Amino acid sequence: MYFALMGKLNARRNELVKDSEKGFTLIELLVVVIIIGILAAIAIPVYLGVQNNAKDSGVQNDVSNFKTAVVSTSTQNSNNLPASATLDTATKISNAAVTGGQTWSDAGVTWSDSEKELKYIKGTASNTFCVQGTSSTGKTFASTETAGTKAGTCSDAGAFVAAK
Repeated sequence: MYFALMGKLNARRNELVKDSEKGFTLIELLVVVIIIGILAAIAIPVYLGVQNNAKDSGVQNDVSNFKTAVVSTSTQNSNNLPASATLDTATKISNAAVTGGQTWSDAGVTWSDSEKELKYIKGTASNTFCVQGTSSTGKTFASTETAGTKAGTCSDAGAFVAAK
């Protein structure tokens, strides 16, 4: 009896499905579109977060390079720190002079596309300084002559101020 019933159902199904009726139903297509939408809603914010982390890493790297350039310039200039400087998209590092015709670019300062501003502040105490970089994400990172690059800013006296 089972085989007879299945045979009849199969015959009926074969009658309904013609060559011109092959394909996906509207419901199947809607389910696929909804699944793609859900995956996009999950993936896009994750991708944006990864992009922002990459921009912040680029700024941290540039702050470290700026710190190295300040130390290098100081060493070449009888341990005298160069004057404070602020570099932004208008003041290109290749045009900003340090000492003796040398530019910050010559000294090893790099500029990433995610950068808004790089600042070097000569400290009020002897041989102290702070380097600060601002990312296009809005985060600020700083480094001093004795500390590595961390989230924070530089004070007007050239000291590190931790981010809150």
